[in-house]
Amino acid sequence: MATTKHTLVAIVQDKPGVLNRMVSLFRRRGFNIESIAVGHSEVAHLSRVTIIVNGSNATVEQVRKQLDKLVDVIRVSDISAEKITVRELALIKVKAGSTTRSEIIEIADIFKANIVDVTSDALMIEITGDEEKIDSLLKLLRAFGIREIARTGRIAMVKGAARALSAEEKAAGGRAKK
Repeated sequence: MATTKHTLVAIVQDKPGVLNRMVSLFRRRGFNIESIAVGHSEVAHLSRVTIIVNGSNATVEQVRKQLDKLVDVIRVSDISAEKITVRELALIKVKAGSTTRSEIIEIADIFKANIVDVTSDALMIEITGDEEKIDSLLKLLRAFGIREIARTGRIAMVKGAARALSAEEKAAGGRAKK
């Protein structure tokens, strides 16, 4: 069975222990989570979890159904086959002496990245985009010496009018199971 990268989006109750139960389910199934990003949703007391995992369609669908059965999980969708917008944020600290600083700034400008911190021997660059864009910038910056990298992991949203939480679920305060 061929494995592919899947993007799962879950709307969950904003309560202690929810993320732990979700991750434990992946652990028990032997799945490695490539990235996970969590933040507040447009509905109070609900959070949006974006999980990136590799696996066969059938196996990931089985895990998705099991996640959907967890008490504090409102809804889980595999949006991998949808038209989606994907972004990731990275902070990159690069060695930058007086001779290399301007070249690093030029490279950052080409990638539409921002310089967010400057010290006498380093620059911190903030970049937002898809994984390939961030990887390309990292490849160029490695020649200067990368001191530290922090990446958020992928967040994604289906394009158009589709939503992760339906109007009925919002009206019910996020408690309706589909």
